[in-house]
Amino acid sequence: MNDNKYRVVGVRFKKAGKIYYFDPQDFELEKGSQVIVETARGIEFGDVVVGIKEVTDKEIVAPLKKVVRMVTEEDIQTHEENKLKEQEAFEVATEKIAGHNLDMKLVDVEFTFDKNKIIFYFTADGRIDFRELVKDLASVFKTRIELRQIGVRDEAKMIGGIGPCGKSLCCATWLGDFDPVTIKMAKEQNLSLNPTKISGICGRLFCCLRYEHEHYHEAIRQMPAIGSKVKTEEGIGEVVETVILGGKVKVKLKNPMDDVEEIKTFFLDDITPVTKKKLKQQLNEKKTDKEVKDLEDKK
Repeated sequence: MNDNKYRVVGVRFKKAGKIYYFDPQDFELEKGSQVIVETARGIEFGDVVVGIKEVTDKEIVAPLKKVVRMVTEEDIQTHEENKLKEQEAFEVATEKIAGHNLDMKLVDVEFTFDKNKIIFYFTADGRIDFRELVKDLASVFKTRIELRQIGVRDEAKMIGGIGPCGKSLCCATWLGDFDPVTIKMAKEQNLSLNPTKISGICGRLFCCLRYEHEHYHEAIRQMPAIGSKVKTEEGIGEVVETVILGGKVKVKLKNPMDDVEEIKTFFLDDITPVTKKKLKQQLNEKKTDKEVKDLEDKK
């Protein structure tokens, strides 16, 4: 069964925000265009970040809403006025929160383009009874009020900042969505498992741990297991460490001359895994039966 195709354009409403698809209708839109679109929240002002293309019905959220028009000079002026009003609303709301003695931190304020709603984003440790605050804000702004509690990752995305790498936060500059990040990803990349060393300014695991996860995961699959036996140009030894990015393996070898063990590094292409079935056969080529038995006893 073939998937239906839809002609869409990708729009963002905030810098590094999520990309939403809309029906471009007959408008000739390119990346960088600005449009007025209809959303579930009402009429919004957005930036085209993905030019017109075709996608399947699996990639859209039905029903596909339409681009209302390309922006006019009047729309741009309204958008700029809304930004100024957001700053004023932030100051008013901060005072009201303090007046109601609520244990919450205001992070951002957003006006919908048509001013039918004002959204106040905040963080808090637990549930907050803000019913009286909503009534107070509604009496000041004379429009619909929504208070939305967000997490620490969303807070970092809205506020921005500099990461330990010295660059602006990925989430605030270009990362549209938050993907799950696990401690296993850090472990597979041989990073310190100390939370303070692998966490961002939001206190959560670095988003960048996921960027190379698939590469590490695939590379690990090609590496021999720690403790396994491998054949090298200097004989058969035991894997003691793998260097994933370098494609290298550290192998413990025993010198047959003085019976002294030493660790040497080999490229992955220069070693061959040794199965139990072939171990004795391959060892017999260079070692005595007693040495073979010693190695087999260590497995």
